[in-house]
Amino acid sequence: MRRHRQAKIVATVGPASSSPETLRALFDAGVDVFRLNFSHGTHADHRARLDAIRAIEKDVGRPIGVLLDLQGPKLRVGTFADGPVQLLAGERFRLDMDRDRPGDRQRVALPHPEIFAALKPGVDLLIDDGRVRLRVLNCSESHAETEVVVGGTVSDRKGVNVPDVVLPLSALTAKDLADLDYGLQLGVDWVALSFVQRPADVDMAREIVGRRAGLIAKLEKPAAIACLDDIVDRCDAVMVARGDLGVELPAEQVPAIQKRIVRSCRRRGIPVIVATQMLDSMVATPVPTRAEASDVATAIYDGADAVMLSAESASGRYPVEAVQMMDRIIRNTEADPYHREAIDASHTPARPTTGDAIGCATRRVSSLLDVAAIVAYTSTGSSALRMARERPRSPIIGITPQQSTARRLPLAWGVHAVQCEEVSDVLGMSDQACAIAKDEGFAHQGDTIVVTAGVPFGTPGSTNLLRIAEVG
Repeated sequence: MRRHRQAKIVATVGPASSSPETLRALFDAGVDVFRLNFSHGTHADHRARLDAIRAIEKDVGRPIGVLLDLQGPKLRVGTFADGPVQLLAGERFRLDMDRDRPGDRQRVALPHPEIFAALKPGVDLLIDDGRVRLRVLNCSESHAETEVVVGGTVSDRKGVNVPDVVLPLSALTAKDLADLDYGLQLGVDWVALSFVQRPADVDMAREIVGRRAGLIAKLEKPAAIACLDDIVDRCDAVMVARGDLGVELPAEQVPAIQKRIVRSCRRRGIPVIVATQMLDSMVATPVPTRAEASDVATAIYDGADAVMLSAESASGRYPVEAVQMMDRIIRNTEADPYHREAIDASHTPARPTTGDAIGCATRRVSSLLDVAAIVAYTSTGSSALRMARERPRSPIIGITPQQSTARRLPLAWGVHAVQCEEVSDVLGMSDQACAIAKDEGFAHQGDTIVVTAGVPFGTPGSTNLLRIAEVG
């Protein structure tokens, strides 16, 4: 079940892809990590989907990652007495806390005191994904008088974004806490935290999650970009949530921010997922636009660890075809000689640590000897991630005795995860590495592999050994 590409595919599970048969078809088409979006569906729905994924995992004998995506705070206006209203540019419109009174063309409820606490004159509010823009003229802790800058139709419970301020809101709502507890009990491998504005949001989630799952910071707020490196330092992976970024920031800024996030994650050696509307037209049609194909390829040229499908696989008409298309785009992009040039040109210097030194040396050795595979023994996954950070030419086999680690590694660039028995000495390690590289289809008799590990074995974060071995 080897993938013949380095970048990974994350696919969202939804009504169009919930059956065991479709989930298996998605895996066969190329999915490495399945995303359970807790903004939709019941706990029972998600449990059934996870059980089906684990059944596939058992059948194919390959670790499969499962990502729980938390909803986060949802800021919405109230309802209107007589249906949708049309707001015209230049008009005045009031937002207030009177949730019991239906709205009209002059006002509507905004039952979020946290927003009013952060507002000040000149701040913009965006309604319905930015289709309507209001500018605050004056405000208090219970209301805001605004001018309509960009007019449009507003209807019941449309979402509200406040891009210009940091809102005094926790990234974890009561619903999120319940969902998180349930997901951790189920044994999800990754948790994606929505509405991250500051490093403290990640710290709060880490206190709850601990090391029971990998923690992904979804970067969708301008405030998070302002403290990007501090956030990246605190999490295990990052998701570039371009849909929300594109609402709160001018669309022309999003491509540069995407590249900045990918570079920051690559420097630190943590996985980065590029998400949202990658093959959006395939929700309704069997082929993407050429622009969408180029969008996916751009993320691959930049060295992103994974690209993600949302509605395409969750509710679209062609979920399997979308995965197949994404797989073909990745493989064709990685086969382009310029791809390797771009990856090498964007490589950043390693940090002065023993583990990074081993990773840097392994990259050099694998290039000089044209090795069939790099085998990284790892208990926590950090050794395999160090190898992935180097973006070597050779595929990486992440060998671990820990099932939880094996299930997290499918998100990492170039890493083929294998769960195995623990080894106790260097000779046994080399023999096992050669056998696994051969059995998994990466090497043949007479091929050379590079093996990295930490001695003494089983000590997290102790990568200090590099061994060159010949497959017998």
